[in-house]
Amino acid sequence: MGCGMGKSELRLKKCDRVTISVPAATAIRAALLIQRWYRQYVARLEVRRRCTWNIFQSIEYAGEQDQIKLYNFFGFLMHHFTPASSERNLISHIFRENEICHHAEWERYFCCESVEVPDSYDGPHLTFPMTFCGVSKLVEAFKHKQLLHARYVLQLLGETWRLLRILTNINHVSTCHTKEITICGDLHGHLEDLLLIFYKNGLPSSEKPYVFNGDFVDRGKNSLEILLILFGFLLVYPNDVHLNRGNHEDHIVNMRYGFTKEVLGKYRVHGKKILKLLQKIFSWLPLATVIDHKVLVVHGGISDTTDLDMIARVDRHKYVSALRPPKTTHHAVNGGKTMNSNDSEASGPVEARRRVCSLSHHRSPPPQWHNLPRRSLHNLPMSSQLSWSVEEELKRRRRLAGLDQSYGELQRSDPDPECGATAETDEQEWKQIVDVLWSDPMPQNGCVPNEVRGGGCYWGPDVTEEVLGRHNLQLLIRSHECKQDGYEFCHNRKVLTIFSASNYYEVGSNRGAYIRMGPDLVPHFVQYQASRACRELTLRQSVGWTERSALRALREQLFVHKSDLISGFQEFDPNNTGMISLRHWASATESVLKLGLPWRVLRPQLVSSTQYSMVDYQQWIRELSITEPKLEISDTSILETMYKNHSNLETIFRIIDTDHSGSISFEEFHQTWKLLSSHLKTEISSEAIADLAQSIDFNKDGSIDINEFMEAFRLVDLSSHT
Repeated sequence: MGCGMGKSELRLKKCDRVTISVPAATAIRAALLIQRWYRQYVARLEVRRRCTWNIFQSIEYAGEQDQIKLYNFFGFLMHHFTPASSERNLISHIFRENEICHHAEWERYFCCESVEVPDSYDGPHLTFPMTFCGVSKLVEAFKHKQLLHARYVLQLLGETWRLLRILTNINHVSTCHTKEITICGDLHGHLEDLLLIFYKNGLPSSEKPYVFNGDFVDRGKNSLEILLILFGFLLVYPNDVHLNRGNHEDHIVNMRYGFTKEVLGKYRVHGKKILKLLQKIFSWLPLATVIDHKVLVVHGGISDTTDLDMIARVDRHKYVSALRPPKTTHHAVNGGKTMNSNDSEASGPVEARRRVCSLSHHRSPPPQWHNLPRRSLHNLPMSSQLSWSVEEELKRRRRLAGLDQSYGELQRSDPDPECGATAETDEQEWKQIVDVLWSDPMPQNGCVPNEVRGGGCYWGPDVTEEVLGRHNLQLLIRSHECKQDGYEFCHNRKVLTIFSASNYYEVGSNRGAYIRMGPDLVPHFVQYQASRACRELTLRQSVGWTERSALRALREQLFVHKSDLISGFQEFDPNNTGMISLRHWASATESVLKLGLPWRVLRPQLVSSTQYSMVDYQQWIRELSITEPKLEISDTSILETMYKNHSNLETIFRIIDTDHSGSISFEEFHQTWKLLSSHLKTEISSEAIADLAQSIDFNKDGSIDINEFMEAFRLVDLSSHT
């Protein structure tokens, strides 16, 4: 009895061992090939993702530039026009000092005793003083898409205003071994992100303090709900919930980016009053938070002149809009009457330039600024003159005042010496606030105007080092910029950007994040995606989804500039062949849109076919797959102006609609277009405006609904429906 093996069996076993080693080597080579392929695959996806990101960010920042240019134009009208001029009257109310100035009068304005809550109301009922139970019910109600009654909204806003008035400009927060502090960035009306943060991290309480770093509103659909929740927790835990002001806590910005429209849509009767109270509340929000005397939290950033001592002393409520420089009072030359004026405000038309000037930085950038890797968003040149009516008015005003100055010289006129010191102090304070709300970091040393956004500055690591060192700080936490992972370090890990609105540009475009920080002051990050559909997407699907959305937005930009593009292409086509090279196509496209995008990289997604590296640009324009409304309008040029300045036109509509009724008369519609044409230095005939008004007055009642008008002229990308 034995279990030995024969020689043949042993030989077979040896052969088996040999044959096993051959597939193993092949497997290793195969694994290396797969690894190499996968790395190339991920690299290609990363290139696509970065191009997508550049498209979204370039279009976003170009919109912010347009907003500031339009507001500067309004400031120019206010500064130079007679009080009786029609253009000035249209927009004067957005510059007017608050009609109600004294606290006692504001108390009466906040009073909501006359607002009745009907028995049919099935939403949450609030009692004051607010309690944790009351805010928890509010959170649950908003989670189920219920609307809080206007009476409770007004009461909550009134209590918030009273509390904010006693808070300092800079919150001071302390941590301890048993209590971490949570820091959240931009939410931008994304209620689902706030609810997810509370689900993962817990509701605010004395054991769970929070800092919310501004930009609670605009862009998203639930900005008001976010404000009411945050204000509710602030009232319950005033020592543990801290709110910093962001650049979007500004009623002028809200007119363009959706918050004004949201409030008026949800509260048609009391919406105007709610907006007025929020305008006041925004001006009272603190500007910064300091944790354990070592970590500074501000919305935007700093500059080389940032002084926390000055920020702590300013009367922050004077700056209802950070876009508006402070008023100074001086004697005018015409008869010695006092006039409210503003040196920085009169920044309307200037010589043509590649970028819009920063709000608070007017010096020329140093030479190395032109070598930054960050692509600049070059603006369309601002007009060097206004329409003939504006120019005539300016000339008349100069003659009456006995001035023989050009516009540029008028801009540089020195203020009255008697108020020079006060004006200079106000200007410095305003600049401090603008820099805190609007600035962005850059990798190079130095501090230069933030000409990409049009407000604040770009500051480098040397400025971070100097400002933190001067105030004995070790870390700056800021928000203001969307980051793909929800957070990002820079400046030798001394500046940390946190952004809490996931899916900001499109579903899958970015994750949100928040920070938990203990007494060691080491930030710990929690990332999330609020959209369940996005969490189920593969990397390729996620990139493809956001890429399609970005290209759709870019095609709209190309379409609305089609006349300018054709003119640009024809400069490279002197023989009118209809064909230009890819290099010339990319060059002409950038010269028109000025978005700083890698057009040759984007060419395969934008140009479907080429012949011998040549583009048939006429055919390409026709293939942009954008449809527009079919209206019987004789002057089609007004349509292109409408598409190109869609957001500016809506902003002017909102400003002219002083009673917030949502509709304007034909005369107001005509004045709106005249304002826009003055801003753009474009002649638009009265007949064309009247023709357009008649074509969109669908119910023939002599008035135009703003929302219906803007929706009727919204471009549709046909490629997204195929």
